[in-house]
Amino acid sequence: MTESVVVLGSGYAGAGAIQRLESELGDRVDLTWVSDQPYHLVLHEVHRCIRDPTIKEHVTIPIEEIKAPSTTFVRGRVEAVDVDNRTVALDDGDPIEYDYLLVAIGSQTAFFRIDGLEAHAHTLKSLDDALAIHDAVESAAESASTADPARVVVGGAGQTGVQVAGEVAAYREEHSAPIDVVLVEGLESILPGERPGFQSAIRKRLDERSVDVRTGSFVSKVDDERVHFDDGRDLEYDVLVWTGGITGQRAMQDVRVAKDHKSNRLKASTSFQTDDDRVFAIGDAALVEQPGDDPAPPNAEAAWQAADVAAENIARSIRGQPLAEWQYENKGTVVSVGDEAVATDVMFSPIETFDGFTAELLKKGIAARWIADVSSVSRALAAWPNM
Repeated sequence: MTESVVVLGSGYAGAGAIQRLESELGDRVDLTWVSDQPYHLVLHEVHRCIRDPTIKEHVTIPIEEIKAPSTTFVRGRVEAVDVDNRTVALDDGDPIEYDYLLVAIGSQTAFFRIDGLEAHAHTLKSLDDALAIHDAVESAAESASTADPARVVVGGAGQTGVQVAGEVAAYREEHSAPIDVVLVEGLESILPGERPGFQSAIRKRLDERSVDVRTGSFVSKVDDERVHFDDGRDLEYDVLVWTGGITGQRAMQDVRVAKDHKSNRLKASTSFQTDDDRVFAIGDAALVEQPGDDPAPPNAEAAWQAADVAAENIARSIRGQPLAEWQYENKGTVVSVGDEAVATDVMFSPIETFDGFTAELLKKGIAARWIADVSSVSRALAAWPNM
């Protein structure tokens, strides 16, 4: 009997795993790919669409360009997984049966039970999110004036928040738009946990673009006009974007495998296998064990690295072979502020933190390499100028 393998999600982990599964197993299994969108999104570059919506053509790759003809694609949103009956329930259509399942459905934005935040804030987890932020910024600017500028507040000064603030500032510069950009962070510095030199270099570029950076006070509640902070201050806004953390998808809430119940992220070993030997989990959807106390980071680089090993291990399970172990390898971090970029801890670099043309080239190269790997060199070359 032919085994059925189902992959949930078309992010970095899902797209990479599909191609490796096709390579490993070919037509020896029934391979099904499930996603709520008919494309793979280059998520770490989607912030570019806040400034220029036409870039969506370069950060979306049609599913048909990625998968083999023998792989079945099903468009739908995952509602639940029944591990006892080995089925996946979608929002529309019949349940999908599986023998082996790879959960790679990513994450959603965490709102930390902050009153009013989810109701009033934009997030950045999809192409639609980026386009909605663009429209909101454009509309606010049209209603503003130099004497009374619109205020765009970005909550959370991690990598996503910094890049969002940078794109809004770049939009302001390109359109001479009357906009104030404010980046807020509850902790004492931007890019929490990163090296001080990297933090300083990014802060310098934000300052140069007149992004008002405010740290050291947490958001306590939000209403339709103001962001309120735990130190008693408040801040009026016209557009609010929240990038302050991630949590697992609601679809994983009732799945009967071990997970972190606060976040709904599935617990997976270094082989990506959960405590159900037919269910594997990867990317933001999972807490993947690593040496030490911390799981693998929920970033694109980790998902790229992990996809091959997760797919290989599903193939090994089908063949009855021992599973491979995976350990995350940090190859560096590159963050953009508008058209500029700063890099740190880059593998083989003699300089800890650097910027300028080299960092910008590296940022473009990372995106182009992924697009070429998952699609084609011609698509990567077309996307290059916009990354």
